[in-house]
Amino acid sequence: MVKAVRISAFGGPEVLEYVDVEVGAPGPGEIRIRQHAVGLNFIDVYQRTGLYKLPLPAVIGLEGAGIVTAVGEGVTHLAEGDRVAYAAVTPGAYAEERVMPAAQVVVLPEELSFEQGAAMMLQGLTVQYLFRSTASLAPGDTLLFHAAAGGVGLIACQWARAMGLRMIATAGTDEKCALAKAHGAAEVINYSTTDFVSAVKDLTGGRGVPVVMDSVGASTWEGSTACLNPRGLMISFGSASGPVPPITVAELAAKGSLYVTRPTLFTYIAEPGSAQERAADLFDMVLTGKVKIDVARTRPLAEVAEAHRDLEARRTTGTTVFTL
Repeated sequence: MVKAVRISAFGGPEVLEYVDVEVGAPGPGEIRIRQHAVGLNFIDVYQRTGLYKLPLPAVIGLEGAGIVTAVGEGVTHLAEGDRVAYAAVTPGAYAEERVMPAAQVVVLPEELSFEQGAAMMLQGLTVQYLFRSTASLAPGDTLLFHAAAGGVGLIACQWARAMGLRMIATAGTDEKCALAKAHGAAEVINYSTTDFVSAVKDLTGGRGVPVVMDSVGASTWEGSTACLNPRGLMISFGSASGPVPPITVAELAAKGSLYVTRPTLFTYIAEPGSAQERAADLFDMVLTGKVKIDVARTRPLAEVAEAHRDLEARRTTGTTVFTL
């Protein structure tokens, strides 16, 4: 038996149960992993609340790092004893040990700690696909990025700086804005005290930006689309404030022939080998010093409910990692 965090109903942090579970042997295409660190992400909240439906009961969480303890038939890129990390479509990360598909598990470089591995995979690979694949960005381009002081945001600030981009970042406090600026944002806007649409227009000479990356959702949607210049790209990759309201194709035409996409990391790493290729790019950015992974806080897994409350209340900056 190992400890895990399980939900038997959807709801608030109170539905998170710290319980004993059985872990079996890996089947074909699977590995068993003894986890040393697990990442906390807003998608975990979506799973807990039922915004993303899971069959119940379920162990939630999508990101972790540890040691491979057993390898199933057909797995060739991993071996028992490997240090590994993952962001995987299959939930179950909130556990001391788990069995999972091996396809999205990658070998973790020796230079990186388990805590860094658990802090960087989902958030870092999200930034990787946004900047490398979703938007076509070249040095000197400008973009707007919301929630820039969170785990994804701080990696994005650094990635943008490394690419020579002018990133206009928003955050909810002056302290968070300063943090984003220190990590590479060219301009910062405190959206709790400033109309970010007007600020973006001022910073761009009234033109707006060609790309918006928005994980906030409902509360920023209208403003985000208003910040785009004609034929701009709206990338909605999260819903921290709630789901984006329904839109019509005619609205996109009226606002300037806009493009809209709702990408997910797991679409981008679904093809065989794609997780390993994208992780190699991410690891290179980190190992060459272009991106630093900030583990802002570590907590024992037993404190999961309190950690979820802090995350939803936006009391966090950077990345929180559970240690096991």
